Amino acid sequence: MTRRLLLGAFLFHPGGSHVSGWRHRTSEPQRHVDIDYYARFAETAERGVFDTIFLADGLYFWDRFPSGVDHYGQTRLEPLTLLSALAARTSRIGLAATVSTTYNEPYHVARAIASLDHISRGRAAWNLVTSRYEEEARNFGGDEHLDHSLRYERGAEFVRVVQQLWDSWADDAILGDRDSGLFADADKLHVPNHRGEHFTVRGPLNVTRPPQGYPVLFQAGGSEAGQDLAAATADAVFARPLPLADAQAFYAGLKDRLPAYGRQADELSILPSLRPVVAESGHEARELAQEILDSTPDAIIVEDVAHSIGQGLAGDPDAQIVFAPDTDIANESKSPNRRIARLRSGERVTPRELYAESFWESVSVGTAHTIADDIQERFETHAADGFVVQALTQPHGFERFVDLVVPELQRRGLTRTAYEETTLRERLGLARPQRRVPVGAEA
Repeated sequence: MTRRLLLGAFLFHPGGSHVSGWRHRTSEPQRHVDIDYYARFAETAERGVFDTIFLADGLYFWDRFPSGVDHYGQTRLEPLTLLSALAARTSRIGLAATVSTTYNEPYHVARAIASLDHISRGRAAWNLVTSRYEEEARNFGGDEHLDHSLRYERGAEFVRVVQQLWDSWADDAILGDRDSGLFADADKLHVPNHRGEHFTVRGPLNVTRPPQGYPVLFQAGGSEAGQDLAAATADAVFARPLPLADAQAFYAGLKDRLPAYGRQADELSILPSLRPVVAESGHEARELAQEILDSTPDAIIVEDVAHSIGQGLAGDPDAQIVFAPDTDIANESKSPNRRIARLRSGERVTPRELYAESFWESVSVGTAHTIADDIQERFETHAADGFVVQALTQPHGFERFVDLVVPELQRRGLTRTAYEETTLRERLGLARPQRRVPVGAEA
């Protein structure tokens, strides 16, 4: 099969991927709980023949810093509920939701995602996260997180249990035979009866096997533990944006982990985030990006940097940072932290400088042609199998990408012009997995 560029459409903050996207003159912040607002997003992605939409989520309200309440547009609907509604407003696009393995139980997740897969006729996907913020822990009976490595151990077992539950029923187990009075064939039911380090789950699931067998599994994480979990379990990885050479190294390194788990390179797609700012001219695009950056309140700049480096800072975004070298944020995240690396090297920088640098490093700014050039180079040089598009503003920024960049990608033959396959697994080039039931274990 010809390798094809994959596209996902990301939504986290209702106003766009930038924390102040809701302030843009084209935004509609008052509609953050309006189903029609989200339907427009999904329908736009489907018009652009995207493979999936991708709803990120967190089990907390970010009030660690005052700016989280004052300035940060972060209220959002529960994603599986929202995707069930969007399944009725779309027909072909995939429907991916973030679900935590730290603060959920496998039976709940297996049932909910199997239900979404049935409702959408094979379009469901699960973005597995292990949760990392103390705000989440305090909503679920604790004051701090499980240890980082323990969260990933729990996550790996969580996936195994969910898949065992999805395998409870054979595809042809439901008879619905009025004459015999048999609704189901008991010989085609398997009770998982899982007993492990973190979970004891008898089963079986009270939803039949999903149309995809296993709905598509996304996973994000740059740490060693995160990459191992992805190599063992994920169908696609949502990756950070990196400079080209670093992205190629990450891509090759993650693909090289697959054989240890009995997998081939084409069984895992790597999809870095893409934050486009597109306009008719490069100058116009740069001005628009600068306008979005300038809309960020000083309080968010200071507190974003303070959080990322793990220490409190004074309120002045232009004051040089006095770095505390014993800072430790490892239990929250073990992914590479370039801000801390710069400060450890002795550089004298301000929060505004660090924030602006991160902003410009994370965005792709230009015309449809230049952004498509960057996408094509990264795809063809094996830095990415596709991208998860995070427009800085909604709906304007994303619609500009679909209207300007997507036709250019299609003209180059990089991405599809129409939907062909039925399920999301098929669209990602993945086979429907066989039911994994031990011999003699039925019923």
